[in-house]
Amino acid sequence: MPRTHRVAVLAIDGVYPFELGMPSRILGATEGLYEVLTCSVDGRPVRTSSDFAVAVEHGPELLSTADTVVVAPFAPSPEDPEAVVRELPEPIAAAFRRIRPGTRLVSICTGAFVLAAAGLLDGRPATTHWQAAEPFRRLFPKVDLNPDVLFVDDGDVLTSAGAASGVDLFLHLLRTDHGSEIANRAARRCVVPPWREGGQAQYIEAPVPRTPQDGTAATRQWALAHLHEPLALADLAAHARMSPRTFARRFTDEVGTSPGRWITQQRLTRARHLLESTDLPVDEIAFQVGFGTGTSLRQHLHAAIGVSPLAYRRTFRAAHT
Repeated sequence: MPRTHRVAVLAIDGVYPFELGMPSRILGATEGLYEVLTCSVDGRPVRTSSDFAVAVEHGPELLSTADTVVVAPFAPSPEDPEAVVRELPEPIAAAFRRIRPGTRLVSICTGAFVLAAAGLLDGRPATTHWQAAEPFRRLFPKVDLNPDVLFVDDGDVLTSAGAASGVDLFLHLLRTDHGSEIANRAARRCVVPPWREGGQAQYIEAPVPRTPQDGTAATRQWALAHLHEPLALADLAAHARMSPRTFARRFTDEVGTSPGRWITQQRLTRARHLLESTDLPVDEIAFQVGFGTGTSLRQHLHAAIGVSPLAYRRTFRAAHT
């Protein structure tokens, strides 16, 4: 069995209770693969965004023992909304200095403001809640912000978009650390989908809502049942009874990514599942998921996660034995 991975969740005054509980709820649904502990910058109770406080069991010393540190999101002060992020308060800065080099860093929603204020996102891609995108860009122009996605994985630093997208990020961490089988099992226990399509672009307020009959959801379901086929843009548009240009525009509006990129993501997800759960040859998996050849699957998988199909299979087979 893999050793237990310690996750330290840092709660800052004004913390949102919903997101604060996400790491424990999602990662804790894995039967001991993770130890999730919560701390504050001084070990004292933390005021939440609601009408109660949270008594934590640990102070900032916990951060020096963590394999992953999660910065939970918080509501800004009504008197000075940018006070915490304009200049990182010394107690938070001192807590961050305790984090060991090489520790994986994760933020949920507005927690990205803290990572950015600490200089940890300079020159890196990141995301945050779409409503906070404008002040984030103004405060941290060195960060490559993408407000359209549910989360950004930049290796040792991961950021999620607003609120419930933290669930997507922690399921992604499970999938990255231990494979899709364990991530899917945790999702079932938490009664959430193991993978949500698209990004937070689909939740941004639009002036004219589109009716479901005019959308692309039915075609996406059809495409999932036909991944082994070529699935060109013209094929998807024909199924939706739209012109290719109209379909591509509506698809991107709804899902937050292009049809071609979405198809590739779905094929990679299915290929990873087959690599973990079957002994099928790489060429056969490539054919079943629509990549056509083993070479194409190898290229796409390496571009996505940096490993070959055989290395991926060895890693997650070993993790499950």
